[in-house]
Amino acid sequence: MNEQVIADQQNSAGQDEQQISRLLNGLSAATVAFLAGIGTKAWYADHVTHAWVLWLFIIPVTLNMAWYAWKRDGVVQKIALLIIVSLLFGYLLASGGEGNTGPLWFYVFPPLLFYLTSLKGGTAILLFSYLLAIIVFQFPGIPLVTAEYSFDFKIRFFAALTFESIFCFVLEAGRLRARSKLLDLAKAHEHAARTDELTGLANRRDMQNRLNTEFSRFKRSGHHFSVVLIDLDLFKRVNDDYGHDAGDRVLQQFSELTRTIVRQSDVAARWGGEEFLLLLPDTTLLQALTLAERLRSEVAATEFRHRDELLPVTISAGVCSISKAGSVNELLKQADIQLYNAKDAGRNRIAPRVRSQDTSAKAGPPPAGA
Repeated sequence: MNEQVIADQQNSAGQDEQQISRLLNGLSAATVAFLAGIGTKAWYADHVTHAWVLWLFIIPVTLNMAWYAWKRDGVVQKIALLIIVSLLFGYLLASGGEGNTGPLWFYVFPPLLFYLTSLKGGTAILLFSYLLAIIVFQFPGIPLVTAEYSFDFKIRFFAALTFESIFCFVLEAGRLRARSKLLDLAKAHEHAARTDELTGLANRRDMQNRLNTEFSRFKRSGHHFSVVLIDLDLFKRVNDDYGHDAGDRVLQQFSELTRTIVRQSDVAARWGGEEFLLLLPDTTLLQALTLAERLRSEVAATEFRHRDELLPVTISAGVCSISKAGSVNELLKQADIQLYNAKDAGRNRIAPRVRSQDTSAKAGPPPAGA
């Protein structure tokens, strides 16, 4: 179950990264168009140096787009674009652009910054940008700084940038909280769709998917697996004599006991009613019989109680390996036949029966998480 959740989370993260990369490609294309257009305007306005600088910024933006198209590395794409945009805004702030309007482009930075980084990272970069703007505004004569700004412009610039930054921070924090809640809700629904509510084990639907996956793995790489179909003996009597609450408690206690017997790689599911199914990857028939017998023995030795009443609980089980079947349906059918044989032979037993010396000699240690 945990492996599936991790896989789903990875798929979701991958989809988010692809969406961000598509957005960055669109922004990069728009940036190239704006730089080309504004650079051309500056050229015809006799701001030749400014025009050439803007045109030169087209080169790293284009190279970054080409790099992503080649390598599909979203992390490098994101970091490179942030560096390019930071340098561009730094140049516009220091040079003033045309008519000292260059710093106005800085208002594009906060929403892009918070979207591409984290709240802490975006805040840190913004504070550094504030420091850079203060240095440029207060010391216009330092190297590379050619623009001078009026006091009113400085006040309005910082006031507007501060308001926008706070607004973007709050919106991004709200977006992240909403996204986290939606992910948690989706995980809860997905878990419920795969889990039996009473026992907490996998349900029939999830087990069927896992059987199909394991069978595909067997066909692809030859890894054998086995199943154990379990039935609680005379379970109807427990419900009739002690009540359905007692029956539910038996199902829960049996499920808890099963979790202590199976390995971490095994899957236990409530197959329906009082029937349970174990999927044992990389397990031969003899090893599966060993595990099933251990579980049967533990159940027989365990006191099942409800409201201080001792409940009579034993199990019968049918075991089958994929080596004895050609499909998942045939595998389950053979396990069901073996379960019928175990019940017909008197219940509280495992079928097929093997000699104990064969089991110990060939099966090796039981595949239990002991």
